Amino acid sequence: MPEKSIGEIIADAREKKGLSQRQLAKLANVNNSELSKIEAGIRKEPSPKILRKISSIINVNYSELMYSIGLGLEVTPLNYFIKSHYSNLNADELETAEINVLGSIENSEKLVESCKKQLDNDSLLETQKEILIHTIEDNTYQIESSKQIIKLIQSLKVKERNRNAKK
Repeated sequence: MPEKSIGEIIADAREKKGLSQRQLAKLANVNNSELSKIEAGIRKEPSPKILRKISSIINVNYSELMYSIGLGLEVTPLNYFIKSHYSNLNADELETAEINVLGSIENSEKLVESCKKQLDNDSLLETQKEILIHTIEDNTYQIESSKQIIKLIQSLKVKERNRNAKK
């Protein structure tokens, strides 16, 4: 069975919330015509800003919407504030940060696996399953973001070593 299009994901979630297209457009402060084009499949790659506005109202994870249009993490590289924070750390602080982020990745991966196992429980309510799915999605996104942070830290450590070697 093929994966749902971005329009289908939004339309299904909107209907589940009991909202019309006009209501969602108004709540999200987006153009109704634009929302209609997205749901109809005319606009296959909507603006990330529009997706962010819509996601919070229809309770669909923003990273899931981004992934569904093939943008995923590539379009959202680490923001300036994260880069700035790590760039201002000294060598010892970078080492500590790397250890902490690696630990965070490990813990998040264990949480994702635990949640996946719990999804097999037939006695769970649908709302509990939804919470587990959102937890898996959010933590998977966090894992990927943390892996980008590790790459940043490692490149900063190399730069620091090179600076120290020149002294």
